[in-house]
Amino acid sequence: MSPRLGTRHECGVLVLTTNQPEDHSFWVDIGTAARSGQFALGLLFFSQDCFPPELIRNRMSEHASGLVYAACSTAGEIGGPQSDTGQCLAVLFPKNNFFATTVRIDGIRSIGFDRIVAQVKEARQTFERASNNLGKDADQGEIFAVCLIDGMSVVEEMVTAALHWALEDIPLLGGSAGDSMRFTQTSLIHNGDIGDDCALVLFFKSAVPFKIFKTDNFVPTERKLVVTRSDPERRIIYEFNATKAATEYARAVGIDPSSLSPMSFASHPLVVRVGGEYYCRSVQKMNADGSLSFFCAIDDGIVLTVAEPTGMTRSTNEAFENVVREIGDVDFVLGFDCVLRRIDAQNRQATQRIQKIYQKYNVVGFNTYGEQYLSMHLNQTFTGIAFARPAQNTGERT
Repeated sequence: MSPRLGTRHECGVLVLTTNQPEDHSFWVDIGTAARSGQFALGLLFFSQDCFPPELIRNRMSEHASGLVYAACSTAGEIGGPQSDTGQCLAVLFPKNNFFATTVRIDGIRSIGFDRIVAQVKEARQTFERASNNLGKDADQGEIFAVCLIDGMSVVEEMVTAALHWALEDIPLLGGSAGDSMRFTQTSLIHNGDIGDDCALVLFFKSAVPFKIFKTDNFVPTERKLVVTRSDPERRIIYEFNATKAATEYARAVGIDPSSLSPMSFASHPLVVRVGGEYYCRSVQKMNADGSLSFFCAIDDGIVLTVAEPTGMTRSTNEAFENVVREIGDVDFVLGFDCVLRRIDAQNRQATQRIQKIYQKYNVVGFNTYGEQYLSMHLNQTFTGIAFARPAQNTGERT
């Protein structure tokens, strides 16, 4: 497979990818696109094991200093020349179909709900005023927002709720940045500024019809685990049912505690019932003391249910088919897919089938440490925004 691949979709979105950190032509292509003045904003998703954030910043400064962009590190990339991780993907949105702006929220671990609401509400109002001053086409198109957030911040629920409150009726989706399953430090870049403990919010007004959607593939069982001792601030559970957490979890899923691994957690997610629906509260890792760290919020007294994944290929395909029924043929999809779904697909030898679905619908995105969807922070879910195809011809390869 070629180390570099480019696609210009029918809506004008340009996708460039590489798996070679020293691929000079990749950065030259981004620079050429930026200097054309045709693009409103760039999104970059990168493996920081292969593409250090400083490299991203320096190359963008050298080749595309005039392009507004947001970037985040991943737990895997979707849509490039290889199927796992070790890539850098650039998604450039054209001005003729998209109006876009960005805002960076710093210090999300300490800033508090009200200050996030105020900052995002001000940014939203500024965006709406600017988009309404575009001229005769101002009334054309719908608005959506994308969130990229530090996946090690442990405050995604609070931030997502604050964003939902500030955005009002603007739909939100996004993903938590990853660090290739090291669980040490993620990286986000906003126009050259590198950091963590932050969130990037991107506002889009799209002249292209779109549909925001999600899909998961788990069903609850009858097996219950009650959180009897935890550290909610750090998302650590020490005890289930008054027993060491790892031991009780392993018993509930029928695995020897010494065999617990990311594959175990991906194959046997835990879910919580909220408003009649079940949402994943996925295990991130087992700690040396037998406690379990989680990707989502937990607390004492919460009742978690052991779930079993079922039919990932079927449920994923059905979700995309439902989108097609609603908006017609899909041009491309910006997708945020939990890393545990990728691991579970590998466990069940479904990776190639899932990849074929993503390739069919031109999915570009990354594997996350959590997904944002409207007002919810989720796990073990695919969230995406599908853009309708304006014509029948396929994207042009470059």
